[in-house]
Amino acid sequence: MLLLATLETSACIIVRPPPIPAPEPIAGFDAGKYQVRKLIAALAERDKTLDSMQTPAVMEYTAGDQHVKAKEEIVVKRPGNLRVEAMSPFGVALLLAAQGSELAIFEPGQNRFMRGNATADTLYRYVRIPMAPADAVGLLMGLAPPEFALNRVADSVSNDGAMTVASYRNAASGTRELGFSAGNLAMVRETAGNGRVNYEVRYSDYHDIGGVMFPYVVDATFPAAGSHVTFRYLRPIVNGDIPDSTFVLTPAPGATFMNLSLDDARALANES
Repeated sequence: MLLLATLETSACIIVRPPPIPAPEPIAGFDAGKYQVRKLIAALAERDKTLDSMQTPAVMEYTAGDQHVKAKEEIVVKRPGNLRVEAMSPFGVALLLAAQGSELAIFEPGQNRFMRGNATADTLYRYVRIPMAPADAVGLLMGLAPPEFALNRVADSVSNDGAMTVASYRNAASGTRELGFSAGNLAMVRETAGNGRVNYEVRYSDYHDIGGVMFPYVVDATFPAAGSHVTFRYLRPIVNGDIPDSTFVLTPAPGATFMNLSLDDARALANES
């Protein structure tokens, strides 16, 4: 009887495992920032693999009442070499080439050759991009702008629909933002201290070109200039062998010369 009583008492005892303590938070850990750091690290590695790009493209530009749509041949080579051939139904309408600090433009229809400094003002006037050539090369190749320090930790991370956005404060009290979608760079945006967007570039329609993911659509908005330009690449080739002579224009015989560094009243002079 004593044995049975002992067994019955033992059957009522429930042995529970000791409670598992809740994990302590890791100081400074942010899951969103951690994920963004991986995306930015991949972007930095991608940037290292890209040297050049050449493609036929359809460019569409709007500003106010102005609307231009044209076929172009675009060739870019880092850090700041750029060549654009704008086509018309009658052939080449304009040739632009930038190399180093010099920019040259040739208008075959008027046999006019222009040369000047490679500046944002000149580039905007002739290819609708208010950026210096080196920045335009990055825009066209889907690279993070040079002023975006990819080794910095984002100040904040947010979601914009399916896009993850990393924000960074800059010295001018504005913000710089990088957006990612499906692991690829989807947006670059710079905002001034007063909240006005300086520019916003969207990238989409990525394709694998020789192991490098490359956007076929580049859509850029420049609110300060009141302009918007879209490039749709047709058959891009990346990291092809492009000779430096590609970015040098030679005036045709009898061409009229124009110095882009002078004002319009003094610029035009026939030096042929």
